[in-house]
Amino acid sequence: MKPLHLLLLALSCVVGDLLAAAGTAPRTHVLIVGSSTAYPIIATVAERFGRDPDHATPVVESTGTGGGFKLFCGGSGPSTPDLVMASRPMKDSERRQCTDNDVVDIREIKIGYDGVVIVNRRGAPAFSLSNRDIWLAMAQQVPRTPDGDELVTNFHERWSDVNPDLPDVPIRILGPPPTSGTRDILLERLLRKACDTFPALHELIETDPQAFAQRCYTLREDGAFVNAGENDGRLVRKLLNDPDAVGILGFNFLDRNYDRLQAASIDGIEPRFELIESGIYPLSRPLYLYAKPRHARVVPELDLFVEELVASHASGREGYLVDHGLIPLR
Repeated sequence: MKPLHLLLLALSCVVGDLLAAAGTAPRTHVLIVGSSTAYPIIATVAERFGRDPDHATPVVESTGTGGGFKLFCGGSGPSTPDLVMASRPMKDSERRQCTDNDVVDIREIKIGYDGVVIVNRRGAPAFSLSNRDIWLAMAQQVPRTPDGDELVTNFHERWSDVNPDLPDVPIRILGPPPTSGTRDILLERLLRKACDTFPALHELIETDPQAFAQRCYTLREDGAFVNAGENDGRLVRKLLNDPDAVGILGFNFLDRNYDRLQAASIDGIEPRFELIESGIYPLSRPLYLYAKPRHARVVPELDLFVEELVASHASGREGYLVDHGLIPLR
């Protein structure tokens, strides 16, 4: 008869093999995907968390908010993310995808505030933009005349074509891709507001919402607007090398590059810390983290990482994340 400890060892090996085959074998590190805006904030926490020799450093991937939710909601188990960073709330369609794949009991954690900013290289012409200016520069189709009903292919080549008070430089906008939560906020908060000021588009909100969305939210593809990808750090480098370009990114990237970048005011309001926190700035937004609590069974450090993130010494008013551009919760 085999000794008891050998039987237990054999049994544990069998159970381990079964768990691995079922995709539930424990994983040592936390896996996080999502928002490029939140990436530097969460990566900072991950790096500090991993300094403790008792902890594995979490893996953080910048996939964009939409791309992150797609991965997060793809299923449960250690082959899928534990957390998703988001620069907007989860959409109903994303929640349905989660439910369809048995990703339930999702925990939503608001971690702080951020703002979408329009920036260019410091020393280049400064911009003071209205929501209409931005839409007229970015939209694929615009009215032929300032308040006309007929939409034509966007013919504005320079910012001064949009508004004679704006700099006489080419329109070259480096913006977020469709997977980005930053793009969602830009469309829903700013471009929708601009479209509502044009009578022909305003009528479509009630009569044909699908046509309204297609005409209001479809952006140029002639080179004036360029999808710059999910790497905001690379976007900053492109802006520094192109004095005519403007970029759309998160406030925390402006905050960390304040000596090299300058921000446009939007509808007369500058993106300042206190104006984003109060919600006065038009493109203020919360940042979120979504978690799979059930993953704590196979990723033992998941709860510890979340506790570190929400601790006052990290995301509080005197926390170390303030120096990385996070605006704390009120």
